[in-house]
Amino acid sequence: MGQWQTNSGSGRAGIPDEWNRITGEILGAAIEVHSQLGPGLLERLYEQALCHELSLRKVQVRRQHPIRLTFKGMELGEQFVDLVVEGLVVVELKSVERVSDTHLSQLMSYMRSASLPLGLLINFNVAKLKEGIYRRVITPNGPIPRPMLEELSPPRPSALSANSVVS
Repeated sequence: MGQWQTNSGSGRAGIPDEWNRITGEILGAAIEVHSQLGPGLLERLYEQALCHELSLRKVQVRRQHPIRLTFKGMELGEQFVDLVVEGLVVVELKSVERVSDTHLSQLMSYMRSASLPLGLLINFNVAKLKEGIYRRVITPNGPIPRPMLEELSPPRPSALSANSVVS
């Protein structure tokens, strides 16, 4: 990934304002889904609802987006990320009792594999959604772990085809 411009100003931690705007849209949509559905459902149901909410907000989202993996010049195959939003943000959805370090490492692996700088892990299985949101950023100098709301605090099949676009 090359140098990232922040011409229009920088938001949190030197992140371009547009990136923060997009993650804000995703989080607003996730909060709406969680407030309507509550915790305890299957991940795929949250995925479907979140995609619908994002489409209502005119935000481009790809479900179960395939990413080709290579290792030392050998193609390994594909893995699928839950969502890619606006071609910029990897969104990994969970509905688990507790988010582990492995879940966050998985998000970082997906981001590196997709060559995308932003990642959100959203765990819907919490009483207050702000407790289930994690943001990760890969900068040109390396990853910066940073929970999105710090002051507040294997591939799955999808109903849509792997490269479906909801807009």
